[in-house]
Amino acid sequence: MARPRPRILVFAGSTRAGSLNAKLAALAVKAIAARDAEPTWISLADYAMPIYDGDFEAASGVPDGARRLRDQMIAHHGIFIATPEYNQSVPPLLKNAIDWVSRVRPENANAPSPFKGRVFAIGSASPGHFAGVRSALHLRQILELPLGATVIPDQISIPSASSAFAGDGGFADDKQARRLDEVVKRLVDEASRYVV
Repeated sequence: MARPRPRILVFAGSTRAGSLNAKLAALAVKAIAARDAEPTWISLADYAMPIYDGDFEAASGVPDGARRLRDQMIAHHGIFIATPEYNQSVPPLLKNAIDWVSRVRPENANAPSPFKGRVFAIGSASPGHFAGVRSALHLRQILELPLGATVIPDQISIPSASSAFAGDGGFADDKQARRLDEVVKRLVDEASRYVV
């Protein structure tokens, strides 16, 4: 019997129209599918959450969007996040989503963690020369240090991203396509370890 394929969740830390990181996420979905894994592409726009506030949480609990995003994360063996860079760090939309998901307290103490027991990969795209690497570094620190996530060392960072994508949605430079495939291969290989 064939071994089940790893499921990989993909999303961008931006929901704006024409997002460069949404374009990167779209290419990651294609690369994952080409590696015989099962990608799921979501938008954080479909997981509404207010800005995290402890008083709001105490009064109203964790928002439904955070619970649903947590469930999506748990349902996958790997997660690819494409992050923009805002003020040399992680964009507030993405940080807020991670903060809220970390606040979900399931009734079952043995419920799986959305951060542990799966593997993460990070991509970034930026119009600037630094390619969003500072945001990617901060995201890696957030996922690994306080949340205990496993993040593969491979990542893809796209500089001058306003001109990095071709009219058909692919990369204008084949080197970037090959780099994404390398990252996705490592992600799928590592995620396969969690398939039972």
